[in-house]
Amino acid sequence: MELNDTFVFIGDSITESGRFEDPEGIGNGYVRLINDYLSINYPALLPQVINKGIGGNHITDLASRWQKDVLDLNPAYVSISIGINDVWRQIDHPWKRLVLPDEFERIYNELILQAKSQTGARLVLMEPTILQENPESEGNRKLQDYADVVRRLAGKWNAIYVPTHQVFISYLKSANHKMLTTDGVHMNSAGSMLMAQTWLRAFFNKIQFDRGAKNGLPG
Repeated sequence: MELNDTFVFIGDSITESGRFEDPEGIGNGYVRLINDYLSINYPALLPQVINKGIGGNHITDLASRWQKDVLDLNPAYVSISIGINDVWRQIDHPWKRLVLPDEFERIYNELILQAKSQTGARLVLMEPTILQENPESEGNRKLQDYADVVRRLAGKWNAIYVPTHQVFISYLKSANHKMLTTDGVHMNSAGSMLMAQTWLRAFFNKIQFDRGAKNGLPG
């Protein structure tokens, strides 16, 4: 991290999470928690967090606004959380145009290519979270293919990989756990905390690993 680094968070309603009602435009979800953590722990660096989440978005919607909401901002970091609606619509609106995993990966890869070539931004790729708080739900089974796409692309582009889906499913399989969502999809405060914690761990672990590799130190 450097002085005045800009972090753009882009995604669907889970990222949006009240940003349009927030005077700071950050919202009250996981982006807010990450913003506050960075602000409190790195005040001298003055990191700027920009929330570009929009409810209902699919990967195709991100592509249509990528220039304005990402490239034109020339951020140091771009965090992407997308895929929930691409799977959810397969279940509740199967007659609509669907984005299946192959197309999802093709579009996602093109967005990363544009960000890397036009801004040099570091990418943070988040797996889509959950569809219902049942690890074996139809939505969660379908989400696995999209989470696999995120993992592959993170490896291909040396991006920071945030295994959000894995962490949520693991938590839900624990003997005792709290509810993470208000409706099976949208986060309550505990779900937002789990997202933020997973993001922060992945982010700083990768930064530390890359710094060690650059200096010839063990990861």
